[in-house]
Amino acid sequence: MTTIGIISDTHGKLPSEALAAMADVDYIIHAGDIGGPSILRELSELAPTIAVLGNNDFDEYGSSVQRFARPVIDGVRFLVAHYPRDVRISFAGGGGVAPGDPVPQVLVHGHTHVPELLTGKEARPADLLICPGAVFRQRGGFPKCTGRMLVDDGRVLGARISSLDGATVFETGALDKLPRA
Repeated sequence: MTTIGIISDTHGKLPSEALAAMADVDYIIHAGDIGGPSILRELSELAPTIAVLGNNDFDEYGSSVQRFARPVIDGVRFLVAHYPRDVRISFAGGGGVAPGDPVPQVLVHGHTHVPELLTGKEARPADLLICPGAVFRQRGGFPKCTGRMLVDDGRVLGARISSLDGATVFETGALDKLPRA
């Protein structure tokens, strides 16, 4: 089993509570608006970090940080982009998926600063869509948040979005094995 921490919209700020939420994960996904290379360095000290560029990012992170990321973690296919529209997929494909490409199981985006966790037909054709909200400048009446997901051998077992104080905002799946932040 693999635990994945999901974070977005740090805008150059990484509160100690956000770092603590990522401290015991196996991988970290940052869905853009990073705000500087030091953020990725701090996260990378905790776990291998996959990141995408947000609308407030400049090309200062090197070739490994692009508009899209398509990692496969523990057999689960991800599509990561900053904008929600870039992870939405139709029969004609989408911003990050061309017709004929394998359909990602998990779609991850940032940008809105509002946490979102969708399954079923709302996430289709993927199994799950997640936006972790933001750790800086939260919106929509939600607290500052991060996400966490548990995957195993090509399956998504569960996902949770939590506030920085540890309260659950949204969750889905078999989370009894998913450690709390």
